[in-house]
Amino acid sequence: MKIRLYCFVLFLTCVAVCSCFRHSGDTDGLPVGKRIQLATVEDLYQFLTYDDNRYPLVSLHRGGPTSGYPENALETFAYNASLQPVIVECDVRLSKDSALVLMHDNTLNRTTTGRGSVSERTLAELKKLRLVDNDKKITPYKIPTLDEALAWGKGKVIFTLDIKNEVPYESVINVIRKQRAESSVVIITYSAGQAGKVHNLAGDLMISASVKNLADIARLNEKDIPDNKLLAFVGTREADPQLTKVLHDHGIMCILGTQGNLDRQAAKKGFQLYASFIERGADILSTNRPIEAGRALNFYIKKRGISSKFVQ
Repeated sequence: MKIRLYCFVLFLTCVAVCSCFRHSGDTDGLPVGKRIQLATVEDLYQFLTYDDNRYPLVSLHRGGPTSGYPENALETFAYNASLQPVIVECDVRLSKDSALVLMHDNTLNRTTTGRGSVSERTLAELKKLRLVDNDKKITPYKIPTLDEALAWGKGKVIFTLDIKNEVPYESVINVIRKQRAESSVVIITYSAGQAGKVHNLAGDLMISASVKNLADIARLNEKDIPDNKLLAFVGTREADPQLTKVLHDHGIMCILGTQGNLDRQAAKKGFQLYASFIERGADILSTNRPIEAGRALNFYIKKRGISSKFVQ
């Protein structure tokens, strides 16, 4: 009897926890596992500066969608953050009334219950829609604003913001300032010109810059962006070891985009392939398979006794 009663109570507890987790309203109560706790922007610089004991991380491509959890949703961010410390890569677009919302596509068709362009709907109209997961199932979750995401994520995760062409950098920076989220945000750029513009607008913010070769490093150097305010996105194939060494010698961590071909290789050869990417010089893995990549990184971290005062 006691065993049956215990099992019944355990079952009810699990149901309650799961029910709370799939809550579609207030995300403050959503569980988070190990948090990335950064109080100041100087903490962010320190945590994301390369050294021999750097803490390798998973970056959630489009927020880490999985069954039941759509891309660019707060609930999806929280689900992934409940499993491991994460960087959340998400996409920023502009509504008709100039609200900043998280959405990858320029249309609503693929990932929501709506149709048409994001830019043709007001925020109120967008908030009436529901997000659709990768299995085409309608979820209870709504399109979040950048404000909502930053408010939730402070002291929990790091965001890398992929700002779409129609969105002024100034608007994004204003929201970051409003939320006092400078210690939680990295701005993604795709050229030295974009990186220089962001740095001129907000010299304290960290920037992810596209670095495919030594010439890209030279172009960034001309923009006078300090090394400790840079992450290098080296592409979706492993970088040349010489390039990795130069970046690491400057304290710049490397983001490897495994989404696509490298994720497919890991699916065939086994999740430990992700640890091999880290051993060969990657520091952050931007992936569509965050759970599998996270398992490999967890083994890597434990095996080498890696720790950080910023991960708790």
